[in-house]
Amino acid sequence: MRRIAGSARYFRSALWHRKFDYWSSFTTRPKDLTENYHNCAYGVTNNAEIESFLRSKFMVSRALSTDAAASASIGEVHRAAAGPLVEYERRIIAGELLDGDVRQLGTLEELQRLYDELVESADACKLDRYSSSEKSGRSRWLWSRLLPQSSYSPVKGLYLYGGVGTGKTMLMDLFFYQLPCNWRKKRIHFHDFMLNVHSRLQKHKGVSDPLEVVAGEISDEAILLCVDEFMVTDVADALILNRLFRHLFNNGVILVSTSNRAPDNLYERGLQRDLFLPFISTLKERCVVHEIGSSVDYRKMTSAQQGFYFVGKGSSEVMKQKFRDLIGEHEAGPQEVEVVMGRKLQVPLGANGCAYFEFEELCDKPLGAADYFGLFKIFHTLALEGVPIFGLHNRTAAYRFVTLVDVMYENRARLLCTAEGSPFQLFNKIVTISDAQQMAPRTSSRSMRNDEADLCVDNELGFAKDRTISRLTEMNSKEYLEQHAAMLAGKQLS
Repeated sequence: MRRIAGSARYFRSALWHRKFDYWSSFTTRPKDLTENYHNCAYGVTNNAEIESFLRSKFMVSRALSTDAAASASIGEVHRAAAGPLVEYERRIIAGELLDGDVRQLGTLEELQRLYDELVESADACKLDRYSSSEKSGRSRWLWSRLLPQSSYSPVKGLYLYGGVGTGKTMLMDLFFYQLPCNWRKKRIHFHDFMLNVHSRLQKHKGVSDPLEVVAGEISDEAILLCVDEFMVTDVADALILNRLFRHLFNNGVILVSTSNRAPDNLYERGLQRDLFLPFISTLKERCVVHEIGSSVDYRKMTSAQQGFYFVGKGSSEVMKQKFRDLIGEHEAGPQEVEVVMGRKLQVPLGANGCAYFEFEELCDKPLGAADYFGLFKIFHTLALEGVPIFGLHNRTAAYRFVTLVDVMYENRARLLCTAEGSPFQLFNKIVTISDAQQMAPRTSSRSMRNDEADLCVDNELGFAKDRTISRLTEMNSKEYLEQHAAMLAGKQLS
């Protein structure tokens, strides 16, 4: 196997010398970007041709090693010529992705490393769902009380972090969907993951250690856990994560995660952060931490100003007319949506998969990710009236709006909204502590300008705003709306 691994490394090296890179999660290319890459060959090739090309490329590299040529089997060749790196190259050949940014090579190398290690250690990691234990969470917990044991996975996970719009989610998904279907694997957004954890804790209330039971249930379902947008802003989540993941890692769970924040910056300046710090140490022990180095926000390279983001006087009537056009002959009326743990969310107006809210009704009330996930299980389009400029006076509403946009983006929902400014202008008064320290200090003899009177210094919100601005820009693009339409068409067919 060392000989085969050496050949596989040579194969990947040959691909890397192509100096390719990804282009966000889009499968269509804007015209202006295509023109910039007119010197590249993007011929659309069928799967048989691509497979033949990759196999011949691998066989050439195999021939350079006589030892490998003598011992490699056909099955080993197929396994070596597989994984996220090969799939990435296939998509470039097929014209589904653009190449050109060499700064992403390290990320692809880490994903391929993890893929190779998982394939090599699939039995030791107990990834095959059909050969795994069928014990329930409670019985597993009882069994562990009688025979306590720790079974850390022999494979370390991966924690990817970097700036907004650099393709973290696309790269993780590329990795996830190359893994065998029979493996115990799960891909989930962090908000959804924590809602699931809280729901399970409620179900197991009364058990001496419900977190251990919950961890047992989660690890029974998925040994490989891919969590997108790892972020910690809630003190309850912060206090849970340390003990929860200690149990998960003890059960052999392998974590693959994406985040905008480095591990050491998670839950920065949060309440009772000292109780959260052991989780950071555990995370760094059980995962390879890798920064995605690209400084390009590929979401902003889409054809913006194609959607339904309205700014200015009179925009309210324009949006309402768009809403009426979308619901067609259906009559909009009040509706009720069920969310987790029996909660209900009142929808002022809803019809034909479209919901209409005033901003205050959705972001000024005590709502959260659970309510928003429940909303977009029923509705695919949101019309939101009156998004304000955010500052110190409405910081809580800003947090809710950030969460709302995250949930909409995860569900590929369509947004119609009226706002007091562009996405950038909405968050102009939200700054991190570092940003605030770089501002010129005010003395008693200098009055504070009006535009600084409502300045909000908030680290978590300051980092989150870049992601929200980026996503609002993409959600307003032709490419995103095409993805939304394709998602609806797929649901109708199913």
